[in-house]
Amino acid sequence: MAKANVANYSVQVKNLEKIYRSGDIKVRALEKVSFSLGEGDFAAIVGPSGSGKSTLMNILGTIDKPTAGEVYIDGVPTAKMNGNQLANFRNKKLGFVFQAYNLIVGLTAEANVELPLMMTSMSPHERRKKADSILSTLGLSDRLMLKPTQLSGGQQQRVAIARALVNDPTLILADEPTGNLDTHSGDEVIKLLREISRKRKVTIIMVTHNPDITKYCDMVIHIRDGRVEKMEKKGVVK
Repeated sequence: MAKANVANYSVQVKNLEKIYRSGDIKVRALEKVSFSLGEGDFAAIVGPSGSGKSTLMNILGTIDKPTAGEVYIDGVPTAKMNGNQLANFRNKKLGFVFQAYNLIVGLTAEANVELPLMMTSMSPHERRKKADSILSTLGLSDRLMLKPTQLSGGQQQRVAIARALVNDPTLILADEPTGNLDTHSGDEVIKLLREISRKRKVTIIMVTHNPDITKYCDMVIHIRDGRVEKMEKKGVVK
Protein backbone atom coordinates (compact mmCIF):
# COMPACT_ATOMS: atom_id res chain seq x y z
CA MET A 1 0.00 0.00 0.00
CA ALA A 2 1.32 3.42 -0.95
CA LYS A 3 1.83 6.02 1.73
CA ALA A 4 -0.49 9.01 1.77
CA ASN A 5 0.50 12.63 2.30
CA VAL A 6 -0.30 12.89 6.01
CA ALA A 7 2.49 15.22 7.11
CA ASN A 8 4.83 13.80 9.75
CA TYR A 9 2.33 11.88 11.84
CA SER A 10 2.82 8.26 12.91
CA VAL A 11 -0.92 7.91 13.43
CA GLN A 12 -3.66 9.97 11.87
CA VAL A 13 -7.36 9.27 12.40
CA LYS A 14 -9.73 11.10 10.05
CA ASN A 15 -13.51 11.36 10.53
CA LEU A 16 -13.77 7.82 11.86
CA GLU A 17 -17.26 6.35 12.16
CA LYS A 18 -18.46 2.93 13.23
CA ILE A 19 -22.09 1.84 13.04
CA TYR A 20 -23.28 -1.57 14.19
CA ARG A 21 -26.54 -2.85 12.72
CA SER A 22 -28.95 -5.45 14.08
CA GLY A 23 -31.99 -5.65 11.85
CA ASP A 24 -33.48 -2.17 11.71
CA ILE A 25 -31.53 -1.01 14.76
CA LYS A 26 -28.40 1.11 14.27
CA VAL A 27 -25.91 1.72 17.06
CA ARG A 28 -23.38 4.46 16.38
CA ALA A 29 -20.27 3.45 18.31
CA LEU A 30 -17.98 6.15 16.87
CA GLU A 31 -18.86 9.45 15.23
CA LYS A 32 -16.45 11.78 13.41
CA VAL A 33 -13.43 10.83 15.52
CA SER A 34 -10.25 12.62 14.41
CA PHE A 35 -6.81 13.06 15.97
CA SER A 36 -3.14 12.88 15.05
CA LEU A 37 -0.05 11.66 16.92
CA GLY A 38 3.60 12.13 16.09
CA GLU A 39 6.51 9.74 16.29
CA GLY A 40 7.19 8.81 19.91
CA ASP A 41 3.98 10.31 21.32
CA PHE A 42 2.44 8.54 24.31
CA ALA A 43 -1.34 8.99 24.39
CA ALA A 44 -4.11 7.75 26.67
CA ILE A 45 -7.71 7.15 25.66
CA VAL A 46 -10.09 7.59 28.58
CA GLY A 47 -13.85 7.57 28.95
CA PRO A 48 -16.76 5.81 30.66
CA SER A 49 -17.86 2.27 29.80
CA GLY A 50 -19.65 2.20 26.47
CA SER A 51 -17.97 5.38 25.26
CA GLY A 52 -16.34 3.71 22.23
CA LYS A 53 -12.81 3.17 23.58
CA SER A 54 -12.67 -0.54 22.73
CA THR A 55 -14.17 0.01 19.28
CA LEU A 56 -11.59 2.69 18.56
CA MET A 57 -8.73 0.46 19.72
CA ASN A 58 -9.98 -2.44 17.59
CA ILE A 59 -10.01 -0.21 14.52
CA LEU A 60 -6.58 1.24 15.29
CA GLY A 61 -5.32 -2.33 15.66
CA THR A 62 -6.88 -3.29 12.30
CA ILE A 63 -8.97 -5.95 14.09
CA ASP A 64 -12.17 -4.20 12.99
CA LYS A 65 -12.96 -1.91 10.07
CA PRO A 66 -14.64 1.50 10.23
CA THR A 67 -17.97 2.23 8.58
CA ALA A 68 -16.47 5.48 7.29
CA GLY A 69 -13.27 7.47 7.67
CA GLU A 70 -9.66 6.39 7.59
CA VAL A 71 -6.78 5.45 9.85
CA TYR A 72 -3.25 6.14 8.60
CA ILE A 73 -0.40 4.36 10.36
CA ASP A 74 3.08 5.39 9.26
CA GLY A 75 1.35 7.15 6.37
CA VAL A 76 -0.41 4.01 5.14
CA PRO A 77 -4.25 3.92 4.89
CA THR A 78 -5.56 0.76 6.58
CA ALA A 79 -9.36 0.87 6.28
CA LYS A 80 -9.60 -0.86 2.90
CA MET A 81 -6.87 -3.45 3.27
CA ASN A 82 -7.86 -7.09 2.75
CA GLY A 83 -7.26 -9.87 5.26
CA ASN A 84 -3.80 -10.89 4.07
CA GLN A 85 -2.65 -7.28 3.81
CA LEU A 86 -3.90 -6.58 7.33
CA ALA A 87 -2.16 -9.63 8.82
CA ASN A 88 1.12 -8.65 7.19
CA PHE A 89 0.73 -5.00 8.22
CA ARG A 90 -0.07 -5.89 11.85
CA ASN A 91 3.00 -8.08 12.12
CA LYS A 92 5.30 -5.39 10.72
CA LYS A 93 3.87 -2.17 12.11
CA LEU A 94 1.86 -2.91 15.27
CA GLY A 95 2.57 -4.21 18.75
CA PHE A 96 -0.05 -5.15 21.36
CA VAL A 97 0.03 -5.15 25.17
CA PHE A 98 -2.95 -6.51 27.10
CA GLN A 99 -4.22 -6.30 30.67
CA ALA A 100 -3.99 -10.10 31.04
CA TYR A 101 -0.50 -10.26 29.42
CA ASN A 102 -1.65 -12.99 26.94
CA LEU A 103 1.60 -14.93 27.24
CA ILE A 104 1.79 -18.60 26.21
CA VAL A 105 2.00 -20.43 29.53
CA GLY A 106 4.06 -23.36 28.23
CA LEU A 107 6.74 -21.17 26.64
CA THR A 108 9.70 -19.40 28.22
CA ALA A 109 9.95 -15.62 28.29
CA GLU A 110 12.45 -15.84 25.43
CA ALA A 111 10.15 -18.02 23.30
CA ASN A 112 7.14 -15.77 23.97
CA VAL A 113 9.06 -12.75 22.68
CA GLU A 114 10.27 -14.69 19.64
CA LEU A 115 6.73 -15.48 18.48
CA PRO A 116 6.14 -12.39 16.25
CA LEU A 117 9.45 -13.09 14.50
CA MET A 118 8.32 -16.56 13.42
CA MET A 119 6.57 -14.98 10.42
CA THR A 120 9.77 -13.32 9.21
CA SER A 121 12.77 -14.70 7.33
CA MET A 122 14.95 -14.31 10.42
CA SER A 123 16.89 -17.42 11.42
CA PRO A 124 16.24 -19.13 14.80
CA HIS A 125 19.59 -17.86 16.07
CA GLU A 126 18.79 -14.28 15.04
CA ARG A 127 15.32 -14.52 16.61
CA ARG A 128 16.73 -15.67 19.94
CA LYS A 129 19.43 -13.02 19.86
CA LYS A 130 16.94 -10.22 19.24
CA ALA A 131 14.48 -11.52 21.86
CA ASP A 132 17.26 -11.82 24.44
CA SER A 133 18.50 -8.31 23.66
CA ILE A 134 15.10 -6.71 24.19
CA LEU A 135 14.37 -8.72 27.35
CA SER A 136 17.76 -7.69 28.74
CA THR A 137 17.05 -4.04 27.92
CA LEU A 138 13.84 -4.35 29.95
CA GLY A 139 15.67 -5.76 32.96
CA LEU A 140 14.89 -9.44 32.42
CA SER A 141 18.29 -10.86 31.43
CA ASP A 142 18.07 -13.35 34.30
CA ARG A 143 14.52 -14.44 33.45
CA LEU A 144 14.93 -15.57 29.83
CA MET A 145 14.30 -19.26 30.47
CA LEU A 146 11.49 -18.84 32.99
CA LYS A 147 7.86 -19.49 32.11
CA PRO A 148 5.06 -17.01 32.88
CA THR A 149 3.96 -18.83 36.05
CA GLN A 150 7.49 -18.32 37.42
CA LEU A 151 7.32 -14.55 36.92
CA SER A 152 5.63 -11.78 38.89
CA GLY A 153 2.81 -9.79 37.30
CA GLY A 154 5.12 -6.88 36.58
CA GLN A 155 7.70 -9.20 35.00
CA GLN A 156 5.04 -10.85 32.85
CA GLN A 157 3.94 -7.45 31.58
CA ARG A 158 7.56 -6.60 30.75
CA VAL A 159 7.76 -9.80 28.70
CA ALA A 160 4.53 -8.75 26.93
CA ILE A 161 6.04 -5.32 26.21
CA ALA A 162 9.20 -6.97 24.86
CA ARG A 163 7.05 -9.12 22.57
CA ALA A 164 5.27 -5.98 21.35
CA LEU A 165 8.62 -4.31 20.61
CA VAL A 166 10.46 -7.17 18.92
CA ASN A 167 9.29 -6.32 15.39
CA ASP A 168 10.24 -2.63 15.76
CA PRO A 169 6.63 -1.41 15.38
CA THR A 170 5.46 2.08 14.49
CA LEU A 171 2.57 1.84 16.98
CA ILE A 172 1.98 -0.04 20.23
CA LEU A 173 -1.59 -0.39 21.47
CA ALA A 174 -1.85 -1.03 25.22
CA ASP A 175 -5.23 -2.07 26.66
CA GLU A 176 -5.33 -1.40 30.42
CA PRO A 177 -1.64 -2.41 30.76
CA THR A 178 -1.65 -1.83 34.54
CA GLY A 179 -5.09 -3.29 35.24
CA ASN A 180 -3.80 -6.52 36.83
CA LEU A 181 -0.89 -4.93 38.68
CA ASP A 182 -0.42 -3.43 42.12
CA THR A 183 0.28 0.31 42.31
CA HIS A 184 4.07 -0.01 42.45
CA SER A 185 4.32 -2.50 39.57
CA GLY A 186 1.82 -0.51 37.53
CA ASP A 187 3.81 2.67 37.99
CA GLU A 188 6.98 0.89 36.85
CA VAL A 189 5.24 -0.41 33.71
CA ILE A 190 3.91 3.05 32.79
CA LYS A 191 7.34 4.61 33.31
CA LEU A 192 8.78 1.89 31.08
CA LEU A 193 6.24 2.65 28.33
CA ARG A 194 7.07 6.35 28.67
CA GLU A 195 10.78 5.59 28.29
CA ILE A 196 10.16 3.33 25.28
CA SER A 197 8.13 5.99 23.49
CA ARG A 198 10.89 8.53 23.96
CA LYS A 199 14.01 6.47 23.38
CA ARG A 200 12.72 4.19 20.64
CA LYS A 201 10.44 6.79 19.02
CA VAL A 202 7.50 4.37 19.13
CA THR A 203 4.01 5.88 19.26
CA ILE A 204 1.98 4.33 22.09
CA ILE A 205 -1.78 4.55 22.57
CA MET A 206 -3.12 3.26 25.89
CA VAL A 207 -6.65 2.72 27.15
CA THR A 208 -6.94 3.25 30.89
CA HIS A 209 -9.49 3.84 33.63
CA ASN A 210 -6.78 5.10 35.98
CA PRO A 211 -6.43 8.90 35.73
CA ASP A 212 -3.30 8.87 37.91
CA ILE A 213 -1.13 7.26 35.21
CA THR A 214 -2.11 9.74 32.48
CA LYS A 215 0.45 12.15 33.98
CA TYR A 216 3.09 10.20 32.02
CA CYS A 217 1.29 10.80 28.69
CA ASP A 218 1.79 13.54 26.12
CA MET A 219 -1.89 13.56 25.19
CA VAL A 220 -5.14 12.39 26.80
CA ILE A 221 -8.03 11.77 24.41
CA HIS A 222 -11.37 11.89 26.22
CA ILE A 223 -14.10 9.82 24.53
CA ARG A 224 -17.80 10.01 25.36
CA ASP A 225 -20.76 8.63 23.39
CA GLY A 226 -18.52 7.78 20.47
CA ARG A 227 -17.10 11.28 20.08
CA VAL A 228 -13.87 12.98 21.09
CA GLU A 229 -15.06 15.16 23.97
CA LYS A 230 -11.70 16.89 24.36
CA MET A 231 -7.99 16.40 23.78
CA GLU A 232 -5.76 17.35 26.66
CA LYS A 233 -2.04 18.02 26.25
CA LYS A 234 -0.18 17.09 29.39
CA GLY A 235 2.88 18.48 31.14
CA VAL A 236 4.57 15.12 31.16
CA VAL A 237 6.17 13.76 34.35
CA LYS A 238 9.75 12.76 33.60
